[in-house]
Amino acid sequence: MSNITLAAAEEIIDEAHKRAQALGKAVSVAVVDAGGFPVAIRRPDGARPLTPDIARAKAYTAAVMQRPGKMLKKWQESQPVFFSQLSQLPGAAMPILATEGSVTIKKDGEIIGGLGIAGGTADEDQAIADEVLAALGYELEFAAWGVSGKPDTNAGKDA
Repeated sequence: MSNITLAAAEEIIDEAHKRAQALGKAVSVAVVDAGGFPVAIRRPDGARPLTPDIARAKAYTAAVMQRPGKMLKKWQESQPVFFSQLSQLPGAAMPILATEGSVTIKKDGEIIGGLGIAGGTADEDQAIADEVLAALGYELEFAAWGVSGKPDTNAGKDA
């Protein structure tokens, strides 16, 4: 298993802060490795005090669940008790947050970490994460949860 490097994490954080600043937002950004362990977390001047912890939990979720947080939302809604118990597992280092701004970092088909952004609206956090990862050449396509193989690129298209 490969993990994201500190240099790559810092590049992601720098780009995320530039995009957030363009929106007039002070967001905290966290990058964790594939196991959910922190690589880099940064809270800029003006960001609210809890945003680094929220960003870290979002990044952790994306890494250990191996899917972006927004992909987990329907599962969480259909099984809220299961999801509430995930954070109570002995090996769980952080809460599992199925929400926007929680994006799995994937390169060359391999999950190498997680990115969490907190401080904007849910849509702003998600847009910053997606734009930064796409601009830096990371993959944003994931198979549906519980399905192995490649993402279904024909989903929703007429046959």
